[in-house]
Amino acid sequence: MANRKRTNPVQFYLDDDEQYILDEKFRLSGMKSKSAFLRKLILYGYVYDVDYSYLRNYNTELGRISSNLNQIAKRVNSTGNIYQEDMDEVKELMNEVFHYVPDSIAFRKQLISI
Repeated sequence: MANRKRTNPVQFYLDDDEQYILDEKFRLSGMKSKSAFLRKLILYGYVYDVDYSYLRNYNTELGRISSNLNQIAKRVNSTGNIYQEDMDEVKELMNEVFHYVPDSIAFRKQLISI
C-alpha cells in the first residue's frame, strides 16, 4: 500500500435503492473497477462506455496490410525492378485499406453507447 498513487480513502453509505442504482449503472458502464467508475463519475459527472473492439480489428487489418506492403517494398528495393504482380497486389491492398476506413458517423455511433 506504500506505493499507492491515491492515498485518501472515501467512505459513504447508501440505502438499498441507491445501492441498486449504483450497481446497475456500474454494470451498464462496462468498467471493471467500481473505484475507477466512481472517480470518473465524481470528476466528470458522467461515465460512458467506449467500445474499442472495432478499432482493434481495424488496427489488426492495417498491420497485416502494411506488413504486406513492406514486403513488396523490400523486394522492389532489392531487385530494382517493379513487376505488374507487385503493382496489382499494392492496388488490392490499398482497396482493402479503403474498405476498412470507417464512415465517420457510423463509426462514432459504433464506438460510443451511452
